Amino acid sequence: MKVLFLIMAGRDLPGRLSAALAMAVNSLRASRYEDLKVIFFGPSEEYLGSLGGQDLENLRSLIDSGAVDSACVSVAEKLGVKEKLSALGLKLYPAGEALSKYVNSGYQVISF
Repeated sequence: MKVLFLIMAGRDLPGRLSAALAMAVNSLRASRYEDLKVIFFGPSEEYLGSLGGQDLENLRSLIDSGAVDSACVSVAEKLGVKEKLSALGLKLYPAGEALSKYVNSGYQVISF
């Protein structure tokens, strides 16, 4: 099975964002899925620039592994975090385009 983690939780739900990052990393390490991709959308984008500790390590691991597809460019521009996200190594792309690409390719969406 191929899965897409759509991570939207931000400062309002930091525990949910932490859990999503940890689950994604652990799923990759354990090869739980045929393929795993991650898209960041909405409030999560604003919060990513302030991550530290294990959450930041997990984010970097996901980026380095190629599991992270993108963060939404429109949201990043609206929230003023485009440069921060780019500095983290995130590709910025319209979330609707990225999401539809994976759904149309048979990925199951898990949202956080």
